[in-house]
Amino acid sequence: YMHDDENMHKFFAYLNLFVFFMITLVIGSNLLIMFIGWEGVGLCSYLLIGFWYKNQSYNDAAKKAFIMNRIGDLGFLIGIFILGHLFGTLEFSQIAKGMQSEVFLKNIDFTLLSTAALCLFIGATGKSAQLPLYTWLPDAMAGPTPVSALIHAATMVTAGIFMITRMNFLFDFAADVQHIIAIVGAITALVAATIGLLQNDIKKVLAYSTVSQLGLMFLALGMGAYTVAVFHVITHAFFKACLFLGSGSVIHALHGEQDMRKMGGLRKAMPITFITMLISTLA
Repeated sequence: YMHDDENMHKFFAYLNLFVFFMITLVIGSNLLIMFIGWEGVGLCSYLLIGFWYKNQSYNDAAKKAFIMNRIGDLGFLIGIFILGHLFGTLEFSQIAKGMQSEVFLKNIDFTLLSTAALCLFIGATGKSAQLPLYTWLPDAMAGPTPVSALIHAATMVTAGIFMITRMNFLFDFAADVQHIIAIVGAITALVAATIGLLQNDIKKVLAYSTVSQLGLMFLALGMGAYTVAVFHVITHAFFKACLFLGSGSVIHALHGEQDMRKMGGLRKAMPITFITMLISTLA
Protein backbone atom coordinates (compact mmCIF):
# COMPACT_ATOMS: atom_id res chain seq x y z
CA TYR A 1 0.00 0.00 0.00
CA MET A 2 2.87 2.37 0.77
CA HIS A 3 5.39 1.08 -1.81
CA ASP A 4 5.45 4.26 -3.92
CA ASP A 5 5.44 6.66 -0.96
CA GLU A 6 8.54 8.83 -0.62
CA ASN A 7 8.41 8.76 3.20
CA MET A 8 7.98 5.03 3.69
CA HIS A 9 10.87 4.78 6.20
CA LYS A 10 9.24 7.54 8.28
CA PHE A 11 5.92 5.72 8.15
CA PHE A 12 7.41 2.56 9.63
CA ALA A 13 9.29 4.53 12.28
CA TYR A 14 6.02 6.13 13.43
CA LEU A 15 4.15 2.83 13.24
CA ASN A 16 6.72 0.99 15.35
CA LEU A 17 6.83 3.84 17.86
CA PHE A 18 3.07 3.50 18.07
CA VAL A 19 3.29 -0.24 18.77
CA PHE A 20 5.94 0.46 21.44
CA PHE A 21 3.63 2.88 23.26
CA MET A 22 0.64 0.55 22.93
CA ILE A 23 2.60 -2.31 24.49
CA THR A 24 3.75 0.06 27.27
CA LEU A 25 0.12 0.98 27.93
CA VAL A 26 -0.98 -2.65 28.20
CA ILE A 27 1.98 -4.08 30.13
CA GLY A 28 2.44 -1.37 32.80
CA SER A 29 1.56 -2.45 36.34
CA ASN A 30 0.44 1.01 37.47
CA LEU A 31 -1.52 4.03 36.30
CA LEU A 32 1.55 6.18 35.65
CA ILE A 33 3.09 3.79 33.10
CA MET A 34 -0.34 3.36 31.57
CA PHE A 35 -0.65 7.13 31.26
CA ILE A 36 2.74 7.39 29.52
CA GLY A 37 1.65 4.80 26.97
CA TRP A 38 -1.75 6.54 26.72
CA GLU A 39 -0.14 9.86 25.82
CA GLY A 40 2.34 8.14 23.50
CA VAL A 41 -0.36 6.55 21.37
CA GLY A 42 -2.10 9.93 21.17
CA LEU A 43 1.10 11.49 19.84
CA CYS A 44 1.72 8.71 17.29
CA SER A 45 -1.89 8.88 16.17
CA TYR A 46 -1.38 12.59 15.49
CA LEU A 47 1.80 11.90 13.51
CA LEU A 48 0.19 9.14 11.44
CA ILE A 49 -3.15 10.85 10.72
CA GLY A 50 -1.24 13.88 9.44
CA PHE A 51 1.27 11.68 7.61
CA TRP A 52 0.48 13.22 4.20
CA TYR A 53 1.01 16.69 5.64
CA LYS A 54 0.92 18.52 2.30
CA ASN A 55 -2.88 18.28 2.41
CA GLN A 56 -4.18 20.90 4.86
CA SER A 57 -7.42 19.06 5.69
CA TYR A 58 -5.33 16.05 6.84
CA ASN A 59 -3.38 18.34 9.15
CA ASP A 60 -6.65 19.63 10.59
CA ALA A 61 -7.83 16.06 11.17
CA ALA A 62 -4.58 15.26 12.99
CA LYS A 63 -4.91 18.34 15.20
CA LYS A 64 -8.54 17.49 15.93
CA ALA A 65 -7.61 13.99 17.08
CA PHE A 66 -4.82 15.33 19.26
CA ILE A 67 -6.89 18.07 20.92
CA MET A 68 -9.93 15.87 21.56
CA ASN A 69 -7.70 13.27 23.17
CA ARG A 70 -6.18 15.98 25.36
CA ILE A 71 -9.66 16.85 26.66
CA GLY A 72 -10.28 13.25 27.65
CA ASP A 73 -6.74 12.85 29.01
CA LEU A 74 -7.28 15.75 31.42
CA GLY A 75 -10.11 13.76 32.96
CA PHE A 76 -7.92 10.66 33.10
CA LEU A 77 -5.15 12.65 34.80
CA ILE A 78 -7.52 14.07 37.44
CA GLY A 79 -8.76 10.54 38.12
CA ILE A 80 -5.16 9.37 38.61
CA PHE A 81 -4.50 12.26 41.02
CA ILE A 82 -7.60 11.41 43.08
CA LEU A 83 -6.65 7.72 43.30
CA GLY A 84 -3.08 8.63 44.23
CA HIS A 85 -4.44 10.89 46.97
CA LEU A 86 -6.81 8.23 48.33
CA PHE A 87 -4.47 5.22 48.23
CA GLY A 88 -0.97 6.70 48.28
CA THR A 89 -0.06 4.40 45.39
CA LEU A 90 -0.84 3.97 41.71
CA GLU A 91 -0.13 0.22 41.49
CA PHE A 92 -3.20 -1.70 40.29
CA SER A 93 -2.59 -4.59 42.70
CA GLN A 94 -2.14 -2.23 45.69
CA ILE A 95 -5.30 -0.27 44.90
CA ALA A 96 -7.29 -3.50 44.51
CA LYS A 97 -5.89 -4.79 47.82
CA GLY A 98 -6.64 -1.48 49.52
CA MET A 99 -10.24 -1.55 48.37
CA GLN A 100 -10.81 -4.96 49.95
CA SER A 101 -9.57 -4.01 53.43
CA GLU A 102 -12.19 -3.25 56.10
CA VAL A 103 -10.31 -0.21 57.40
CA PHE A 104 -10.57 1.33 53.94
CA LEU A 105 -14.30 0.63 53.63
CA LYS A 106 -15.01 2.43 56.92
CA ASN A 107 -12.96 5.54 56.22
CA ILE A 108 -13.40 6.02 52.49
CA ASP A 109 -15.11 8.98 50.88
CA PHE A 110 -17.33 7.24 48.31
CA THR A 111 -18.14 10.49 46.52
CA LEU A 112 -14.46 11.02 45.82
CA LEU A 113 -14.10 7.42 44.68
CA SER A 114 -17.03 7.78 42.27
CA THR A 115 -15.56 11.04 40.99
CA ALA A 116 -12.27 9.25 40.28
CA ALA A 117 -14.17 6.53 38.39
CA LEU A 118 -16.07 9.16 36.39
CA CYS A 119 -12.83 10.99 35.54
CA LEU A 120 -11.26 7.75 34.31
CA PHE A 121 -14.35 7.20 32.17
CA ILE A 122 -14.00 10.70 30.68
CA GLY A 123 -10.45 9.70 29.70
CA ALA A 124 -11.85 6.56 28.08
CA THR A 125 -14.49 8.65 26.28
CA GLY A 126 -11.79 10.67 24.54
CA LYS A 127 -9.56 7.75 23.60
CA SER A 128 -12.34 5.34 22.67
CA ALA A 129 -14.40 7.92 20.74
CA GLN A 130 -17.66 7.96 22.69
CA LEU A 131 -20.20 10.79 22.75
CA PRO A 132 -19.48 13.66 22.85
CA LEU A 133 -15.79 13.17 21.97
CA TYR A 134 -16.26 10.81 19.03
CA THR A 135 -15.94 13.17 16.04
CA TRP A 136 -12.16 12.83 15.78
CA LEU A 137 -12.31 9.14 14.79
CA PRO A 138 -14.12 9.51 11.42
CA ASP A 139 -11.73 12.36 10.55
CA ALA A 140 -8.79 10.16 11.54
CA MET A 141 -9.38 8.24 8.31
CA ALA A 142 -7.22 10.90 6.61
CA GLY A 143 -4.12 8.81 7.33
CA PRO A 144 -2.87 5.83 5.30
CA THR A 145 -5.22 2.82 5.41
CA PRO A 146 -2.77 0.47 7.24
CA VAL A 147 -2.86 3.04 10.07
CA SER A 148 -6.65 2.94 10.12
CA ALA A 149 -6.52 -0.85 10.21
CA LEU A 150 -4.05 -1.09 13.09
CA ILE A 151 -4.82 1.95 15.21
CA HIS A 152 -8.31 3.12 14.55
CA ALA A 153 -9.80 -0.35 14.37
CA ALA A 154 -7.90 -2.53 16.79
CA THR A 155 -5.45 -1.01 19.25
CA MET A 156 -5.66 2.65 20.20
CA VAL A 157 -9.44 3.07 20.36
CA THR A 158 -9.80 0.02 22.60
CA ALA A 159 -7.35 1.48 25.15
CA GLY A 160 -10.27 3.05 27.03
CA ILE A 161 -12.04 -0.32 27.27
CA PHE A 162 -8.80 -1.96 28.42
CA MET A 163 -8.31 0.71 31.10
CA ILE A 164 -11.82 0.36 32.53
CA THR A 165 -11.50 -3.45 32.53
CA ARG A 166 -8.10 -3.16 34.24
CA MET A 167 -9.69 -0.97 36.92
CA ASN A 168 -12.80 -3.16 37.26
CA PHE A 169 -12.46 -3.30 41.07
CA LEU A 170 -12.93 0.48 41.15
CA PHE A 171 -15.93 0.54 38.81
CA ASP A 172 -17.66 -2.28 40.73
CA PHE A 173 -17.78 0.13 43.69
CA ALA A 174 -19.17 3.01 41.65
CA ALA A 175 -22.55 1.71 40.47
CA ASP A 176 -23.78 5.18 39.43
CA VAL A 177 -20.80 5.64 37.15
CA GLN A 178 -21.44 2.21 35.63
CA HIS A 179 -24.98 3.33 34.77
CA ILE A 180 -23.56 6.40 33.03
CA ILE A 181 -21.08 4.21 31.10
CA ALA A 182 -23.87 1.89 29.93
CA ILE A 183 -26.13 4.77 28.85
CA VAL A 184 -23.35 6.63 26.99
CA GLY A 185 -22.30 3.38 25.30
CA ALA A 186 -25.84 2.55 24.17
CA ILE A 187 -26.51 6.06 22.81
CA THR A 188 -23.14 6.12 21.00
CA ALA A 189 -23.78 2.72 19.42
CA LEU A 190 -27.14 3.90 18.03
CA VAL A 191 -26.09 7.39 16.94
CA ALA A 192 -22.85 6.36 15.24
CA ALA A 193 -24.45 3.44 13.38
CA THR A 194 -27.18 5.80 12.14
CA ILE A 195 -24.65 8.35 10.89
CA GLY A 196 -22.70 5.54 9.20
CA LEU A 197 -25.73 4.64 7.06
CA LEU A 198 -25.48 7.90 5.12
CA GLN A 199 -21.72 8.15 4.49
CA ASN A 200 -20.24 8.02 0.98
CA ASP A 201 -16.56 7.59 1.88
CA ILE A 202 -15.64 3.89 2.11
CA LYS A 203 -13.39 4.46 5.15
CA LYS A 204 -15.78 6.80 6.98
CA VAL A 205 -18.48 4.11 6.96
CA LEU A 206 -16.04 1.77 8.69
CA ALA A 207 -14.99 4.51 11.11
CA TYR A 208 -18.57 5.13 12.25
CA SER A 209 -19.03 1.37 12.51
CA THR A 210 -16.00 1.29 14.83
CA VAL A 211 -17.49 4.02 17.05
CA SER A 212 -20.72 2.02 17.17
CA GLN A 213 -18.95 -1.22 18.12
CA LEU A 214 -17.01 0.62 20.85
CA GLY A 215 -20.35 1.85 22.17
CA LEU A 216 -21.49 -1.77 22.46
CA MET A 217 -18.30 -2.61 24.39
CA PHE A 218 -18.96 0.26 26.80
CA LEU A 219 -22.54 -0.96 27.22
CA ALA A 220 -21.11 -4.33 28.30
CA LEU A 221 -18.66 -2.62 30.69
CA GLY A 222 -21.48 -0.59 32.21
CA MET A 223 -23.35 -3.83 32.89
CA GLY A 224 -20.27 -5.20 34.66
CA ALA A 225 -19.73 -7.83 31.94
CA TYR A 226 -15.98 -7.21 31.59
CA THR A 227 -15.23 -10.57 29.96
CA VAL A 228 -17.87 -9.94 27.30
CA ALA A 229 -16.40 -6.51 26.53
CA VAL A 230 -12.85 -7.85 26.19
CA PHE A 231 -14.07 -10.75 24.04
CA HIS A 232 -15.68 -8.23 21.70
CA VAL A 233 -12.50 -6.14 21.70
CA ILE A 234 -10.66 -9.18 20.31
CA THR A 235 -13.25 -10.20 17.71
CA HIS A 236 -13.69 -6.58 16.61
CA ALA A 237 -9.93 -6.16 16.21
CA PHE A 238 -9.82 -9.00 13.68
CA PHE A 239 -12.88 -8.25 11.60
CA LYS A 240 -12.46 -4.46 11.56
CA ALA A 241 -8.75 -4.61 10.67
CA CYS A 242 -9.64 -7.02 7.87
CA LEU A 243 -12.38 -4.67 6.61
CA PHE A 244 -10.00 -1.71 6.62
CA LEU A 245 -7.29 -3.65 4.79
CA GLY A 246 -9.90 -4.74 2.25
CA SER A 247 -11.03 -1.15 1.75
CA GLY A 248 -7.35 -0.18 1.42
CA SER A 249 -6.99 -2.77 -1.32
CA VAL A 250 -10.00 -1.28 -3.13
CA ILE A 251 -8.74 2.30 -2.74
CA HIS A 252 -5.30 1.24 -4.00
CA ALA A 253 -6.76 -0.54 -7.02
CA LEU A 254 -8.85 2.53 -7.87
CA HIS A 255 -5.82 4.88 -7.55
CA GLY A 256 -6.96 6.64 -4.41
CA GLU A 257 -10.72 6.88 -5.05
CA GLN A 258 -12.70 6.63 -1.79
CA ASP A 259 -16.22 7.60 -2.91
CA MET A 260 -18.42 4.49 -2.83
CA ARG A 261 -20.90 6.02 -5.29
CA LYS A 262 -18.26 5.62 -8.02
CA MET A 263 -17.65 1.94 -7.25
CA GLY A 264 -19.48 -1.28 -8.08
CA GLY A 265 -18.95 -4.59 -9.85
CA LEU A 266 -15.45 -4.99 -8.41
CA ARG A 267 -16.02 -8.66 -7.54
CA LYS A 268 -14.86 -9.89 -10.96
CA ALA A 269 -11.80 -7.65 -10.94
CA MET A 270 -10.73 -8.32 -7.32
CA PRO A 271 -11.90 -11.81 -6.30
CA ILE A 272 -9.54 -12.22 -3.32
CA THR A 273 -10.46 -8.84 -1.84
CA PHE A 274 -14.12 -9.75 -2.39
CA ILE A 275 -13.78 -12.99 -0.40
CA THR A 276 -11.85 -11.41 2.50
CA MET A 277 -14.27 -8.46 2.69
CA LEU A 278 -17.25 -10.86 2.66
CA ILE A 279 -15.82 -12.95 5.50
CA SER A 280 -14.98 -9.92 7.64
CA THR A 281 -18.35 -8.27 6.94
CA LEU A 282 -20.18 -11.41 8.08
CA ALA A 283 -17.93 -11.54 11.16
